[in-house]
Amino acid sequence: MRKNNYVDILKQHLKTSVRKLKLGHKGVFQMDNDPKHTSKVVDNKVKVLEWPSQSPDLNSIENLWAELKTIVRARRPTNLTQLHQFCQEEWAKIHPTYCGKLVERYMKRLTQVKQFKDNATKY
Repeated sequence: MRKNNYVDILKQHLKTSVRKLKLGHKGVFQMDNDPKHTSKVVDNKVKVLEWPSQSPDLNSIENLWAELKTIVRARRPTNLTQLHQFCQEEWAKIHPTYCGKLVERYMKRLTQVKQFKDNATKY
């Protein structure tokens, strides 16, 4: 994804999401330090959560994406059509309890990250 694509997505969906979630002006937008996210082009007058560079990603959805990627890669798609199909099929198989377990493990991950301070963890 290029920064212009990212900016277009924000322009199309961010304000709508804030309105639907009834966040008003108290919402804070979280993004990682990917250069396209931090580009000066990305300026929606939105309060952004400060995020240290090279910080561990504690967002549970990232663990879910990694799991999906591993499963789909094992099926060895040979073209974009297969990739799309396999992603949809495998996504549908992910049980809600798996997602719940990812969320439950959040505190353990957070505790380990805090304990190790600036040093590497398995997360």
